[in-house]
Amino acid sequence: MKKALLATALMIAAAAAPLSVSNARAATVPCEDMLKDMRAAKAAASLSETDMAKVNDLETKAVERCNADDDARSDGFLTDAMKIMGK
Repeated sequence: MKKALLATALMIAAAAAPLSVSNARAATVPCEDMLKDMRAAKAAASLSETDMAKVNDLETKAVERCNADDDARSDGFLTDAMKIMGK
């Protein structure tokens, strides 16, 4: 019985855990601000030609979605770009 209660308590705690910082930030930051942060990171990054091409492609997609007021998808592209840069 105690094991069942412990297991239930752990499942409830896991479900109630806050979102990761990057997920919470992506959900609350306007795409224009996130784009500015990503561009600053890109300017300081030392990337291979291949990685820079990927980042540039994601930036283009993000700008397109941001201009269409689709902040969630734009932020997703920018988050992916930041991951490539190790941010």
